[in-house]
Amino acid sequence: MKIKTIFILRCAICAVLLATALPMTAQQKLFTLEDLNFGGTNYHNMQPKNMWLTWWGDQLIQTDVEECNTIDAKTGKKKQLFTLEQINQWVGSDEERYVRHLMNVTFPYPDKPLVQVGNRHAVLLVDFKKHQVVWQDSIAGQTAYDWSSASRATAYVEDHQLYIADGQGKKHQLTTDGSREIVYGQSVHRNEFGIDKGTFWSPDGQRLAFYRMDQSMVTDYPQVDIFPREATYEPDKYPMAGMNSHVVTIGVYDLSTGKTVYLKTPVGSISGDDAPSSTPIYFSNIAWSPDAKTVYLYELNRDQNDCRLVSYDAATGQRLQELCRETSDKYVEPLHPIVFLPWNDGLFIRQSQQDGYNHLYLHNLKGEQLRQLTSGPWVVLDVLGFNRKTQSVIIASNELNPLQRNLFAVDIKTGHRTLLDHGKGVHRATLSASGALLYDRYTEPDVPRNIDLLTTSKNKSLRLLTSEDPWKDYQQPLFENGTLKAADGTTDLYFRMVKPHDFDPTKKYPTVVYVYGGPHAHNVDASWHWSSRSWETYMAQKGYIVFILDNRGSENRGLAFEQATFRQLGQIEMQDQMKGVDYLKSLPYVDASRLGVHGWSFGGFMTISLMTNYPDVFKAGVAGGPVIDWKWYEVMYGERYMDTPQQNPEGYEKTSLINKAGNLKGRLQIITGYNDNTVVLQHCLSFLDACIKAGTHPDFFAYPGEEHNMRGHASVHLHERITQYFEDFLK
Repeated sequence: MKIKTIFILRCAICAVLLATALPMTAQQKLFTLEDLNFGGTNYHNMQPKNMWLTWWGDQLIQTDVEECNTIDAKTGKKKQLFTLEQINQWVGSDEERYVRHLMNVTFPYPDKPLVQVGNRHAVLLVDFKKHQVVWQDSIAGQTAYDWSSASRATAYVEDHQLYIADGQGKKHQLTTDGSREIVYGQSVHRNEFGIDKGTFWSPDGQRLAFYRMDQSMVTDYPQVDIFPREATYEPDKYPMAGMNSHVVTIGVYDLSTGKTVYLKTPVGSISGDDAPSSTPIYFSNIAWSPDAKTVYLYELNRDQNDCRLVSYDAATGQRLQELCRETSDKYVEPLHPIVFLPWNDGLFIRQSQQDGYNHLYLHNLKGEQLRQLTSGPWVVLDVLGFNRKTQSVIIASNELNPLQRNLFAVDIKTGHRTLLDHGKGVHRATLSASGALLYDRYTEPDVPRNIDLLTTSKNKSLRLLTSEDPWKDYQQPLFENGTLKAADGTTDLYFRMVKPHDFDPTKKYPTVVYVYGGPHAHNVDASWHWSSRSWETYMAQKGYIVFILDNRGSENRGLAFEQATFRQLGQIEMQDQMKGVDYLKSLPYVDASRLGVHGWSFGGFMTISLMTNYPDVFKAGVAGGPVIDWKWYEVMYGERYMDTPQQNPEGYEKTSLINKAGNLKGRLQIITGYNDNTVVLQHCLSFLDACIKAGTHPDFFAYPGEEHNMRGHASVHLHERITQYFEDFLK
């Protein structure tokens, strides 16, 4: 097999050379999970140095625990704006107003000396020139808090009901029938389709669009709280693939009239007994027109192959027009709301994968596509905003390399792209109010973190922070990156390999394949240590090689790459992962008799899939939160990639692990959060039952009270357990 190795970290090479030249000093310091795991007691000290930054218009502000400082965009010189002590003097001695730190403060008005501060009890606007509170709002007992800077009105949910406190503090109750089954103002469709909240203020802050979700017809999953003296029943509404889903409608409340209208959206079939309806059932990516008169959203049928961008009159709820429509023989997945040009209320940008890659399209109010702004075999990863003066849109993309994330300014008139960063690494930036400046946090395989202040028109930069390697006194493993061909023989796949710091190519090492493999995720990119998870460092320190491969089906490589797995989740992914195994077996230093595999969630599904479909390959595995059969997974995700069990019985049968339980040969540990509300416990327990009937013997461990991922220090315990399992059965 022909393999191309792209890069071996310079710091790793230096570490090997230094190890031969230096005596046993701090260079030999070893890691613990308390250092490496996010729940560990020393984890924060092991992270690259950072700065907390925000914008006040085009003025960059460094926010810290004790003070806020302005940063001069030309020189980087800092000047104190105010301190925590001063803020608490200005807000008064009331305990409910007491501010504990300034790290998360914001400056919502570019032209006013107002800072928004708060705590668990209240949110306040403080005039730091006049030294006084100009507005405040109590947030005790509230959820789904959403504030409009334009009107200073706040939307929130309390006791299942949706409320607005207007800018003068007057309370408006929008609903009366809210309950566990009728949910207002919160995320719907289980956070799919880019949805992460349920309220949407108009630009002038006078109207609020909100979701109403009726889930009374959705089956309860019987979660149990075991911690009271008598365990209590805490059911969770969980719509499984092919079964009844919830019904969503969208209301618009007008502060000036005190009335709510509901958008006259079509109602799609919610029944899992019928073929999915051609009328929309999913509503996502709500956006407002700049004049606050029109609501825009995407309507998607249950089969997720017919997507329409539609506008509605915010005053009457009447449907105005269908602006564009996108269909597919597989699925369409709207993830981004439209965005209007700040200098032209009659034009907006739409994101779509209609040409095979996520790109930007310019439309007028009739929905007519004026031009495709970006194109090519690469992906627009994010739209950061606009530079109003140059009339350009600022984006992040992987145009330079599939493993990178770089910043570009795209001229709206010509489509010309200008690279804003230095062309390497993974960049995450935040624009100033005008879009003239941005601060850019970036990392490279051998760069822990740098922060630059960039202009978006003159290609100038100012270094704000160069973080030293926080691991410099430790024995660091070798981090390598390369490519191999997928099972189709043509597609490049990227991998990461982590080796012990004292790696000896004449020895043979036990090797663990870490896998995720599912959509909307990737494991390998050109960030620090090639995006290595710190557990991999811990395993390398214990004498293992860890191998990570992004198979087809993972993100940011275009539709064909992602949709190769359609209706057969796990099958193409396994073929690609086994190409990685073939590569490992070709290496003289990999002990093919001691191969392990580990993954979580979709990676847990992949772990058990690999161990039961290739039972003679893997000696040990650990599967966390695994999907066992897609018919027990949620409607939106499951039906997008698999269709319904009624439509695709062969696919569900082929991908189910229930009938593979008898194939298990290696040692397998299954771990789950006992109260997992993403991959419910039914998956694990059903597989255990199948193993009992088949006479195979996996191990099982559950974390009481934990959900899909272990929180806090429980994560340290989890990774101790995972590591020990490989120590016991692979090494």
